[in-house]
Amino acid sequence: MGPGYFVIAILGCADGGSQCTPVATVPAHFASEEQCIAATPDALLDTSNLDYPTLIARCRSMTAPASASDQQELKPSEATLRS
Repeated sequence: MGPGYFVIAILGCADGGSQCTPVATVPAHFASEEQCIAATPDALLDTSNLDYPTLIARCRSMTAPASASDQQELKPSEATLRS
């Protein structure tokens, strides 16, 4: 496995934040979870044109894969934008 980093995943959710679906991933990589969390409000604003009642930005911990079979780990950090 390679070095780790964080990315922001944007999820579109039905009313009340239920039944969320991944709809976008911010192309930037962050060296720490703190940097990723700090960037989530701007990521939500940049994707606010997506047609969902609620958008959630989640920081995901990633590992640069040594092979295509390596998996990603979901971290609980998130921010929410409701329309």
